[in-house]
Amino acid sequence: MQSALSFALNLALLHLLPTKDYGVFALVMVIGGIGLTYIRALTAMPAAILIGQAPRPGRAAIHDVTFGSAAVLLAGSMTVMVAAVLDTWVESGAWAGGLFVGLWAFRSHLRTAYFAHERQSIVAIGDLAYTLGGSLTALVLWSGVDILRNVLLTLAGANALAIAIMLLRARQPLRVSFRRRTRRRYLGLGRQLGWSALSVTTTNLQGQGMALMVAALAGPAAYAPIAAALVAFVPLRIIATAVANMMQPDLSAKLGRSEIRIVRRSVLVWMGAMAFGGLAYGAAIALVLPVVSPGFTATTSPLLLALAWVFYTFTLVSVMPRIMLEILGEFRSITMITVGSAALGMGLALALLLAGRPSLALVGGVVSEFAVLAASGFVVWLRMRRFSEARPQASPFGSAPNGGAPSRDPDHHPLRALDHDARLAEQGSTR
Repeated sequence: MQSALSFALNLALLHLLPTKDYGVFALVMVIGGIGLTYIRALTAMPAAILIGQAPRPGRAAIHDVTFGSAAVLLAGSMTVMVAAVLDTWVESGAWAGGLFVGLWAFRSHLRTAYFAHERQSIVAIGDLAYTLGGSLTALVLWSGVDILRNVLLTLAGANALAIAIMLLRARQPLRVSFRRRTRRRYLGLGRQLGWSALSVTTTNLQGQGMALMVAALAGPAAYAPIAAALVAFVPLRIIATAVANMMQPDLSAKLGRSEIRIVRRSVLVWMGAMAFGGLAYGAAIALVLPVVSPGFTATTSPLLLALAWVFYTFTLVSVMPRIMLEILGEFRSITMITVGSAALGMGLALALLLAGRPSLALVGGVVSEFAVLAASGFVVWLRMRRFSEARPQASPFGSAPNGGAPSRDPDHHPLRALDHDARLAEQGSTR
């Protein structure tokens, strides 16, 4: 549903907006995607791992409060920062863009948390609400008045609607606390979260650095052709995110139970399925797009479309090795892999920019994504061999020193549960 909405909206805006405005819209989507990676690294991903391994509901509830509060703070900060950046690019709509990115990020955190609680129906209802709310952008396009600002405002409202529907459907209030005990629990994971943030920073540099470099050096208008080619394959990115949110809690729980063979088989099966899905989607686009939107294929380079296809297929396949590295706590490995891949890809993209071929900068992204896939798969293979022999606990958010296996004793967990009365007192927070 979200893929269809995003695809249709991008196609419409590509024809209705001036080149600069469409480039701004595409960059807002890129910035929003970067925001999702940070909210996932600092709140959603650790919450999914810890909730998936929580021995009882009380401890899972404490993880909800701790990481949910951090997600509210991060999403609010993103809103302000994105609005400030957009204010230098557009005459109106800066705050609309900021609200869109902030609410999108918080909805992403809620989706991951509900997946971890195995409440997929709530996620599906929220996605439906977002799609229905986002479809109101058709009225904005029909009116033709300040399209960029009103589209961003409508998408922000659709995210807010989806958040409200999910919370109502869950029949649980949103508990947010910034008290000392909550802050201490979150900051107690500072080292692990620091490595997670560094790894996601380098991942963004590797994955989105090309787009930002083209926009910075050549302007939004130069990025527009690349964005137009990527539009056709945006659904693959959404699918990759959905698979990561769905599979990470499950794989984390299985690894915590030392079900090594099941985890290894699941990773291989899903990698194969997503490779096939990426190839099938590309073939479908090649057949359907000229019929559905002949103007799009007439104005977009076939080479750019092919590069975008390969780029997103590599991205889709590398999802499973990536989430396994996160579950295994290999944030240093993620950092090293993405730094090396980013240097390789951005170096190639910069050379193409300097040669006067900005539209081919996507070649650097393809090379970078392939390097990430190959290196991540190799590291996961090595680590799974070690796990099959040592069988330590899976969670990277334990308290073991020097990167060793975390203690199995629940009392040594950095987010150990409070007793019932203390927990209720701690959760007596703003709603």
